[in-house]
Amino acid sequence: MEGLKVPKKQPKRRRLWLDDGSCVRLRPEHKDHVWSYDFVMAWTANGKAFRILAIIDEYTRECLAMLVARHITSGDVIEQLYELFLLRGVPEHIRSDNGPEFTAKAVRKWLNRVGVKTLFIEPGSPWENGYVESFNSKLRDELLNGEVFTTLTEARILIEQWRREYNHFRPHSALGYRPPVPEAKLSLTLT
Repeated sequence: MEGLKVPKKQPKRRRLWLDDGSCVRLRPEHKDHVWSYDFVMAWTANGKAFRILAIIDEYTRECLAMLVARHITSGDVIEQLYELFLLRGVPEHIRSDNGPEFTAKAVRKWLNRVGVKTLFIEPGSPWENGYVESFNSKLRDELLNGEVFTTLTEARILIEQWRREYNHFRPHSALGYRPPVPEAKLSLTLT
């Protein structure tokens, strides 16, 4: 014998699936019902990485904020959310992956104190966070893959310009080919 061990068979984890292969998840019903947030990685011309924290409203598809920094801690996440809560109010739910910045005790405790329910997706299942993943894909295709950022400051400025264009001018098929911000304003007048 060579001392090799056969690993025990792992039990299959049940996932929340419908018969058509889509996952069961809380669907946004109105503005500020469900927000999503996630990170995107990019690089400056000198090869140094930076991160972008993108926060979106799933119902209106509006990108609420994009924090650009070399390192983003759980404290940075709380600070960005705090600013958004002051400007827009507190959402009912926030959906994210299980990254350390989102599952940190400080973030969970703070969100609980302000009354926001957290929705964590299954590890390795980005499709469960489809709204923000779709947004991240558009950000990468329309800006990050075609731009060389010489400095972090330049990246911040160009990313914020893109965010404003995305919110105010870029048509979205899910919104009847209207941009998110006018859609958000329209939904407020209809309710």
